[in-house]
Amino acid sequence: MTATLIWILAVLVVIGLYLSWTAGRLDRLHTRIDATRAALDAQLLRRASVAQELATSKVLDPAASIVLYEAAHAARQAEEEQREVAESELSQALRAVFADAQQLDGVRVAPGGEAAARELTEAVRRVPMARRFHNDAVGAARRLREHRKVRWFRLAGHAPFPLAFEMDDEPPAALVDRAS
Repeated sequence: MTATLIWILAVLVVIGLYLSWTAGRLDRLHTRIDATRAALDAQLLRRASVAQELATSKVLDPAASIVLYEAAHAARQAEEEQREVAESELSQALRAVFADAQQLDGVRVAPGGEAAARELTEAVRRVPMARRFHNDAVGAARRLREHRKVRWFRLAGHAPFPLAFEMDDEPPAALVDRAS
């Protein structure tokens, strides 16, 4: 009788430890999601700031400046619900403005243009990486949250269900060619 009770107690302790480990893992994944989202937000803000600065520098033609400025401003001011759309529109505006490599060459020859072009190239290159890291973390948390043990024992607590950040982040061809 006591041996059976000890075995039952040992099994319950092992199950409790496993559930505690799983809850800790889920908490670490949610922390990772928060960190990757902050990094993504920083890269998106950097890209919009560089684009806005370039649009106001008078090195682009007036039409390109207006298109780029408005898209960058909208991306910086967008509410969370509209952020993905605004960032996608900024990507489209960057592709439209820098569809021709001559536009980038015009930026490079302007005073301070080489640094501005380099900064824009880096910002445009880092956004897809930051988004990929964030979406990978979201995918890992979602896969763990779909397990029955997590749902049955409510191991996620009150944490919101993680959402991926879906946007068009394809860089302009002229900037990609220069980065290689």
